[in-house]
Amino acid sequence: MWREYAAADFRWGTADPTVVSLEILTVLGAGPLCCYILMLLARSDPARHYWIVVLSTAELYGGMAYRQPEFGYLESTLPLGLSRSYEHHVRKSFSPDLSNLTTSSRWVIIPIALMVDSYGHIAGSLRAITKAKTN
Repeated sequence: MWREYAAADFRWGTADPTVVSLEILTVLGAGPLCCYILMLLARSDPARHYWIVVLSTAELYGGMAYRQPEFGYLESTLPLGLSRSYEHHVRKSFSPDLSNLTTSSRWVIIPIALMVDSYGHIAGSLRAITKAKTN
């Protein structure tokens, strides 16, 4: 897969500090956090909702940071050494192809759905505590 990335963006084909640091965060941060959330889920621990919000926020931010050049910043990034094939990749990734839309949108829809669900659990718990204190 990295060869496909490297064809569009040379930084994926080398030890670019930005890419390496992002991958380190993913491997050492998000991976263990996913395992921790699964452990909390298996134990039915409601604390998982906080960590789901943290991880989902990180996923949405990471997706935005990765896709940012595709939303009007492409020309300003080309002097940084990004190839014209990256521009082609961007245009292709935003084609009106339904299969591409469903593939890309899951990285936004799933974290938002998890955040909405966790919000419901956290807010419901806080409302119950507040109601119990006032009674």
